[in-house]
Amino acid sequence: MADFTATVYQNEFLPDGGTDVHAIVTVTCTGAGAAGQTGSGDAGEIIIVDTSGSMGRDGVQAAAYAAQTALDQILDGVWFAVISGNDRAQLAFPPSAEPVMVKMDPYTRQAAKDAVSRFYADGGTAMGTWLRLASRVFATVPSLSQKHAILLTDGENQHETPEALTQAIESVTGQFQCDTRGVGVAWQVDEVRRIAQALLGTVDIIPAPDQLAAEFAKIIQNAMSRGVAQADLRVWAPQGAEVLFVRQVAPTVEDLTSRRTAVNPLTGSYPTGSWGDESRDYHVAIRLAAKAVGQEQLAARVQLVLGDQTVAQSLVKALWSADDALTTRISPEVAHYTGQTELAQAIQDGLAAKAVGDTATATTKLGRAVQLAAATGNEEATTRLRKVVDIDDQETGTVRLKRTVEKADEMALDTASTKTTRVRK
Repeated sequence: MADFTATVYQNEFLPDGGTDVHAIVTVTCTGAGAAGQTGSGDAGEIIIVDTSGSMGRDGVQAAAYAAQTALDQILDGVWFAVISGNDRAQLAFPPSAEPVMVKMDPYTRQAAKDAVSRFYADGGTAMGTWLRLASRVFATVPSLSQKHAILLTDGENQHETPEALTQAIESVTGQFQCDTRGVGVAWQVDEVRRIAQALLGTVDIIPAPDQLAAEFAKIIQNAMSRGVAQADLRVWAPQGAEVLFVRQVAPTVEDLTSRRTAVNPLTGSYPTGSWGDESRDYHVAIRLAAKAVGQEQLAARVQLVLGDQTVAQSLVKALWSADDALTTRISPEVAHYTGQTELAQAIQDGLAAKAVGDTATATTKLGRAVQLAAATGNEEATTRLRKVVDIDDQETGTVRLKRTVEKADEMALDTASTKTTRVRK
């Protein structure tokens, strides 16, 4: 069985009248094992490939090769299926008029690769239909405790309304996890990111079709290494307290606050998806009623839960003090991830302003992003920002928008905006 540990980082000292407690909780998993081979239940994998007309012959061939490479990474015994998507969704493998999955073995692997080789480009794009079919396919195997999909697209979701896509995303949220990738530069980051964030997955750009196979292989390998099917973060706060937010802040920024389901009046549960051998950091903020100087209170109990079993726990504390040397100290972990969260938002806001021609706001926001990237040591973000702005002064965030920018560089900055660097412990 996997082993989990939880460690809390915070400054527990509050000034007289202070109410807000912030803590970073690091959860680490070891011994997770492989998908479908440890723990209870089976694992399922669905590969969803855009075969719309915009993919073109070369694009579809590259996507087919990538899907075949991904099929090679799925472990024997894992249930799987392949969906081809355009303005409607089709089950490409197994060959069936009704939703169905099969177990991976040498025969089904080769049969699926043969089916994928027959992909051709035609039709439009309606990603909501792809997600709904994936949900129905997963539902045909009741024993699945771990459900993961990868979705590839190259274009905008032109053949269904934004409302229809939203409804589709909402209808499948909580049913499976999905990593999304966009190839080329004709797709919309916000559109594809919405799918990934709702389905506890990742989003990224693949600039060229010849990079698809390596990326698909990496995603499936990662999915197969996650032997813990599902874990939830539970946060207990005392009577009268308010949970301001719960965010994953490493390896990516994901706000889990709205995902809360009540366990009891004082405890909320937040989904974290499947786990491999890894560490993740969570930022928990609690608002308490102020107490007198010298008093102490448990502000939150943060647990990681598998099913009904608590496998790790950390306590967040509050202690009111009149000592300014204690109460003004900022936890370096909290400061770091507060900056990283603001960095992600500044990048996204800056690029959105740039897209509509608001150069003043774009310059201000991207300048702030440069400043935050430097302050938090996020060198990858700084490197990506340099492709969009000329940096005059990192510390003050003084930048100038570049006259010409490659679309792929802007999209790469956007998709990577939520990736964070770990604080140096």
